[in-house]
Amino acid sequence: MQTVSYVDINKFMGDWHVLANIPTFPERGAINPIERYTLNEDGTVDTSFSFINPRNGAERELKATGYIQPDSNNAVWGMQFIWPIKADYRVVYLDPDYQTTIIGRKKRDYLWIMSRDPDLPREHLELLIEMAVQLGYDRGLIQFPERRKVLLATG
Repeated sequence: MQTVSYVDINKFMGDWHVLANIPTFPERGAINPIERYTLNEDGTVDTSFSFINPRNGAERELKATGYIQPDSNNAVWGMQFIWPIKADYRVVYLDPDYQTTIIGRKKRDYLWIMSRDPDLPREHLELLIEMAVQLGYDRGLIQFPERRKVLLATG
């Protein structure tokens, strides 16, 4: 699967809202999913996937470590949730302003379409989905995580 030619890893860090995906088991039904990347001094990437659990409404967080593959121009990572397994993670689309991205896998079994903005216009999201379909993903498997407005308590 072709990746982008280069990822400026510092610009890629930060929060990404998952707007559409083919989810892994722990992600199924996740509400307001956010992927957060933080670059470590050793070049690894701390990854935090936070969301609201649909069963009990509690906030949940899953952590992993990203290992950027040498000679990939930062576009291919091994994502490690459990040692020693590193899952394939590929940046297959990234807009020039680092506002939207598509993360895929060679097996085309999982997919993440993400944006810095949780309220990306539907037309733009559809274009990203069409890109994923062109990469060989099954449109029928793509899901749209529920998004809820979060009300802040005032004191």
